[in-house]
Amino acid sequence: MLCLLAPIAARAELSDESLLGPGLRSQPAYDGSASQRAQLVPVVRYFGDPWFLRSTQDVLEAGARVQIQPGLHLGSQLAYEPGRKANESPFLEGHHVADVDRGASLGGLLEWDHMFGRMPVTIVTRLRQHLDLKRGLQADIRVSAGMLRTGPVAAGTYVESTWANANSVDRFYGITPAQAITTGLPSFVGTSGWLTAVFGLGVRLDLNRNWLAVAAAESRHLLNTVARSPLVERTQNYYLTIGCAYRF
Repeated sequence: MLCLLAPIAARAELSDESLLGPGLRSQPAYDGSASQRAQLVPVVRYFGDPWFLRSTQDVLEAGARVQIQPGLHLGSQLAYEPGRKANESPFLEGHHVADVDRGASLGGLLEWDHMFGRMPVTIVTRLRQHLDLKRGLQADIRVSAGMLRTGPVAAGTYVESTWANANSVDRFYGITPAQAITTGLPSFVGTSGWLTAVFGLGVRLDLNRNWLAVAAAESRHLLNTVARSPLVERTQNYYLTIGCAYRF
């Protein structure tokens, strides 16, 4: 299935070139897991008027956006939301922890692109309500900046933080008293608050007029009470993505 892709556009979203291609990512079974796995991911970006589809801002999303001021866009989107499979984590499987199904969310976004001298910067804020209302609400803010452009090579960096309400935290990291008996883990009730902080670096290499190669590495940290959940084996995870894309 299509899923999240670590951001790799060194020119942030100031470039509107359309991209499509495959990628391969090494990632944890879920944020907080000690198990690492490989997964195919899409490298995609398309901006129409007003429709868009992209995976270059951490979330695989599609929707519509309009420009309300130069460089400032307001939009709505349908986004893919990952799940959690016990058979991908020996820890979850050994404790008989139930799966969390993949799904989708609906929400809005505000996006600002600007050039600070020769450095492009993009700030994206999103509010996402899971279509399964029990899965809760999340909001995130993300800042991407292009740091280097020399010949065919470009590089950029980004930071991001995600806030989640209590329903969202509990669905992924909560353990009810009944589940505690089944799993043998201590019960845990999460509260709303900042969920993750992300720090990353992306690189792109223009191979020729039509093709480019991309790579990204990021460190993701669990914050606040989530980090104390009995389902969290480690509070810091790493993601590594490589891929290629065709400009069209």
